[in-house]
Amino acid sequence: MTTTVTGPAETGLLLPVPDDDGASFWSYTADGELRVQACSRCGERRFPPRPCCPHCQSFDSEWQRMSGRGRIWSYVVAHPPLLPGYAEAAPYAVLVVELADDPAIRLVGNLVAAPDAPLGPAAAGKLRIGAPVRVVFREVAHGERRMTVPRWMLERP
Repeated sequence: MTTTVTGPAETGLLLPVPDDDGASFWSYTADGELRVQACSRCGERRFPPRPCCPHCQSFDSEWQRMSGRGRIWSYVVAHPPLLPGYAEAAPYAVLVVELADDPAIRLVGNLVAAPDAPLGPAAAGKLRIGAPVRVVFREVAHGERRMTVPRWMLERP
């Protein structure tokens, strides 16, 4: 189960700049779905998205929906000095999450205490490599630009 937070966007954070290959990923996150690119020929999933399959060199691809579950593969807790929008939220955790559906796929995102929680301390005492997490989505804004980004919550807070 995934959760998308609606309402006022979190502001002051840098936003990803989608390219042609990754635009679909961001379109799916706006719909509250976590999808990764997969080769239509050999079936291998890949992230980050790219035009050609690194396994069979096919240019045919599709987007497969993931369960939104994973485990912490690595993490860091950010402390100042940081950019202003981030310094206000510090300390906060940045995770590398290995997806349960495909352990070769790893995504980077922030740990949050609840779907509607801003960046900040989130169960820091329970943060460990291998801890199970699930995806939630939050709209963030920088100036006039808005995007929905995946974030992670501990399965067992």
